[in-house]
Amino acid sequence: MSGRTRVGVVFGGRSPEHAVSVVSARSILREADPQRFEAVPFGISRGGSWLTPAETRRRLERVAVGETDTLGDDSDGQLLRAHEVLDALADLDVVFPIVHGRLGEDGTLQGLCELADKPCVGSGVAASAVGMDKALMRAAFAAAGLPQPRYAVLRDDDAVQPPPDLLRAIEGEIGYPCFVKPANGGSSLGVSKARTREDLIEGAATAARYDRKILIEEAIGGREVECAVIGNAHPSASPLGEIRPKAEFYTYEAKYSDDTTELIVPAALADDTAMRVQEAALAAYAAVDCAGMARVDFFVTPDDDIRIIEVNTLPGFTPISMYPRLWQHAGMSYAALISRLVDLAVERHEETRRYA
Repeated sequence: MSGRTRVGVVFGGRSPEHAVSVVSARSILREADPQRFEAVPFGISRGGSWLTPAETRRRLERVAVGETDTLGDDSDGQLLRAHEVLDALADLDVVFPIVHGRLGEDGTLQGLCELADKPCVGSGVAASAVGMDKALMRAAFAAAGLPQPRYAVLRDDDAVQPPPDLLRAIEGEIGYPCFVKPANGGSSLGVSKARTREDLIEGAATAARYDRKILIEEAIGGREVECAVIGNAHPSASPLGEIRPKAEFYTYEAKYSDDTTELIVPAALADDTAMRVQEAALAAYAAVDCAGMARVDFFVTPDDDIRIIEVNTLPGFTPISMYPRLWQHAGMSYAALISRLVDLAVERHEETRRYA
């Protein structure tokens, strides 16, 4: 690479988290060090059309003045026929994907980068796919011996309408209250808390609107804490943050539209408890085979036991999101964090290319 590094910030996409992705991308485009990087925006509409950098900038101008919070609903574009987009992608040095949810965070976009031989910020195909699928993720946690809530996975027709024998098994093994979640999804979309069989049936039907697999998970009392991890072969864990939603749990609204949710950095935990969370975060990062970055979420019970909830391989990236906030508390600015993640992407890409 010579001169400034051309970093393509890819965002938007077809998932329900489209608007969140737009907010994260605008922050990266604004804060990336202009002395080091030429940040090039690549938007994907809610209908799946890839936009040229010029068209993406035009649509971001509408977002900036408050006309809209999305990149539009175009659905007639196909990437393999979008020659101007492909030409612009070919000129990039690094891709910074910030497409949350499916078709972005799940390994598909990472696979495109690998096929194109482009360094990509964050985890690769396998870790992204496992990190997106809560059923596979929980199996990886179990194999690594990480403490986690009891859970069950329902698929296909059983997820839409659980039969009585499965309901009885869930009640016996997990009990109430419990959480019902789509296996593939983020930002708490489709998540509900069930206290009765009727709640469970209704929650399963809701979660099944988002994915063919759903997760039934034991409700853990205590405090919700998060740890940011950065690095490739030798990752580092950040100080911890705590989420205190006013709602009963950290819903989509609590994350993005309810300003009563408290984000406390650093979390007020005993030193030994904080250390156990950080050690478990690094173990989870390794279990999923993450690279670049991830945010690992936990519950800490009233008696200081910890339970891992999930690894987020592509966490929210606005300046007030927990991932950058935790590193800012550790002394790394938002711009420096972007630079570090780009460097890690190039490092991992060069390592991978050395293998036969």
